[in-house]
Amino acid sequence: MSMTFELGKLVIGAILLSALVVFLSKTAALFPFYMTIVVETFNVANIAAADNYVKQPLYDASLQGLRDRPIFNQRDPSLVTIQVLTSDGRNAVGNADEYAYQSVSPANKPYRQRGETIQVRISAVYPFEFTMWGRPVGFDVPVSFSITTTGLKYYKDLPLANPYTDGAIGDIHYFDYLLDEPW
Repeated sequence: MSMTFELGKLVIGAILLSALVVFLSKTAALFPFYMTIVVETFNVANIAAADNYVKQPLYDASLQGLRDRPIFNQRDPSLVTIQVLTSDGRNAVGNADEYAYQSVSPANKPYRQRGETIQVRISAVYPFEFTMWGRPVGFDVPVSFSITTTGLKYYKDLPLANPYTDGAIGDIHYFDYLLDEPW
């Protein structure tokens, strides 16, 4: 009786150990998956900061590049998303030709004035799957990363919020000394 009990404990221990090894091996692949999301978010944030919005062809190329990657393409492509928002929560993806927005009101333009923030978030689903005893076991882990950046381009067709604080960083106003000088 005791020999059978010990053998049963060994079998259960071996099963649990094998499940733990499979679990850890799948968890090891999560790090490169997450780092890919981080790097792509950084790249899209740089594009957004340069023009204060992301042009549609660059957005489409980034999204398709992510969807074609090995781990990302194991699930429905619609689960990989890139979201680019202005400081007031509007979509900051627009036409590649910024001159197409000349007759549009400033509130409806995808870009904002220099100094406004832009949030870039990439979301995807990590397929945490493995086969145990011939049966697929697993679940999806939602993963996302976001970066908030500041637009660098000055647009003449957008008004400044406060012309006296243009060039200000935080509470430091670099051009305030010009206002104190008598002309």
